[in-house]
Amino acid sequence: MGAPSMLSSSSTTTPGVVSSQSSFEMDAMRARIAELEDKLSRTGSTTSSVFSPSASTPTSTHTVQTVSSFACTVDVIQDTRMPGGAAISRGIAHKNRVFGQSHWMNGFVMYRDIIEMMEPHLHMRSSNLVPKMQRVKSLARMVKSHRSPTWPTPPTRDFPPRHVCDDLVAGYLRTIETMYRVLHVPSFKRTYEHMWTSDPEPNMAFTMMFKLVLAIGAMIYDDKVSMRAEAVRWVFEAQTWLSSPFFKSQLGVQYLQISILLLLARELVDVGSELVWISAGAVFRAAVYIGLHKDPSQLPRTTVLEAEMRRRIWNTILELSLQMSMESGGPPFFSSDDYNTAPPGNFDDEQLLGLEPFAKADDVYTQTSISIALRKTLPARLAVLKFLNDIKSTGTYEETLRIDSDLRTAHKLLRRTIQAYTTSTTSCPSQFTLQAVEFVMQRYITCLHIPFFASALQDPVYAYSRKATVDSSLKIWSMACPASSENSYTSSETDLARMCRCTAGFFRMYTFHGATFLANEVRIRIQEDEDDLHASPLPLRNIVGDAADWYLRCIQAGETGIKGYLLLRLIGVWIDATKHNMSQSDLSALLVEASEQAAEVCIPILEALAGSQEPSSGTVGIGGIAMEDFNFQSSPEFTEDWDMLMSGTFNMDDIGSFDAFLS
Repeated sequence: MGAPSMLSSSSTTTPGVVSSQSSFEMDAMRARIAELEDKLSRTGSTTSSVFSPSASTPTSTHTVQTVSSFACTVDVIQDTRMPGGAAISRGIAHKNRVFGQSHWMNGFVMYRDIIEMMEPHLHMRSSNLVPKMQRVKSLARMVKSHRSPTWPTPPTRDFPPRHVCDDLVAGYLRTIETMYRVLHVPSFKRTYEHMWTSDPEPNMAFTMMFKLVLAIGAMIYDDKVSMRAEAVRWVFEAQTWLSSPFFKSQLGVQYLQISILLLLARELVDVGSELVWISAGAVFRAAVYIGLHKDPSQLPRTTVLEAEMRRRIWNTILELSLQMSMESGGPPFFSSDDYNTAPPGNFDDEQLLGLEPFAKADDVYTQTSISIALRKTLPARLAVLKFLNDIKSTGTYEETLRIDSDLRTAHKLLRRTIQAYTTSTTSCPSQFTLQAVEFVMQRYITCLHIPFFASALQDPVYAYSRKATVDSSLKIWSMACPASSENSYTSSETDLARMCRCTAGFFRMYTFHGATFLANEVRIRIQEDEDDLHASPLPLRNIVGDAADWYLRCIQAGETGIKGYLLLRLIGVWIDATKHNMSQSDLSALLVEASEQAAEVCIPILEALAGSQEPSSGTVGIGGIAMEDFNFQSSPEFTEDWDMLMSGTFNMDDIGSFDAFLS
């Protein structure tokens, strides 16, 4: 009976206690809400001041999400302050990465409709697209695994036969070295000769420099890149050597030369190429650490050779910082106030071996003339990248036109300078050098105007940007694929054309990017019912098909991703179907069918690549051992931009992600 009385007693006192506790909790909650509201109001005030018209950042931005089970969630960061309410893309955000306006992914939104149009047909049992793409992805991983040696990869002093090395070195010297001065060529060649004729082995620093030169040269050695596996291994060896924690004593010009060559080789050979921009920042800081940002005239007395090599290396680091800022969509992170190093002097390399050499006149062509001429355009090109990728950029169209004017003025001066060199009776720039310089400058023009390309379709205010993008893309395409104007590929492929097709990075990326903008221009003109598709020097409609053929040749040369080929094929199908007024449902089915056919074309090529990753015949085995004797394992792969864009959102239960589709 005691227990009930206790329960009864408790029940009689509980309401008062509960009421008191509830009142206390309500008061505490009100106080907490008031505190949060106060914090929120102060946060809103801060945000408002950050995005006020007087601030240097955009006044009104919003994020547009594109959500689909086919194309993943992508945040397109748009600026709506522009006249007429045009929404200008200021970047792409996906997962934990944000790409500035210069990144190629900003062009993705142009083709969203084609990709999403296919979605309803992908779940049909009759579609074989997904298993085919899974096969493509599996083969691509197999190829990459076979190419990648174990990590770390101990450096060796084993090289291909002399005649092969001669060809690889010559390939590097006539291409990349003419654009980006890294080596003092006579000194390099002298050590190279001693390596073959003398008993003492070269030191490991020169060995790594030499192997990186070989790796870059291997990418244009033949039209199938038969030495790709060796090139990958040489890059791994150099990366292993430079990764040693005991490199303090190595800091110097030679260390920077190797670091620069490693950046170039990683990009061109495609060893973590999408993250080279991060490594470029470390190289920039290493150069500052040893004083390359200060002109040698302000440092303890040095020889002319030493001073000129410091100027050349610093100049190349500036060039690569710009190039990799453009590719990554990241800020360049330097300004003209950060250094006072003068441009290189107009010397030929042999001159620097003299006791007191004198620079040649500005109108005389030397091995350094192109670097000097490009340096004069650096302020204009730096302004483009700061405008596109810096967080405080205003991004107005008026500013775009002003920068465009400055860039074109610098470009005209550059062309006049180089044109004078071509009339020289002694020496003149090579075809590769002339084309590569023009390729770079046209890319800056395209990059500047791409943010306004889509808006030009709704507002004639931006029509100039559409024209500038198309004109520059045409020039880039005609240099990268000159044979396309004849509708056939010739056996005499130029060095630039081979570099655009066989390497990764800057040249191939922006050849493809240019082709996609030209293809989109064809789409636009069809929608506008224009009939002048064959009026340009290179008929635009033909370029769409030629570009797909070109990308297939990239795959045959060793590219493992078929995303570019697939997209170009889909655009071609869309264009043909739209011209014939095909219904939406029929077009969707046709796009899926075209995707299946594209995969069927690529699978045998990838199967052949998977079975041919051994060193090319006629080369010495690495370390005296045949490549097949090595225990290859898959190295950590950097996710490709497009794969990352699409991963994890192909909503087809557990059969795989869209990662398996576009890879």
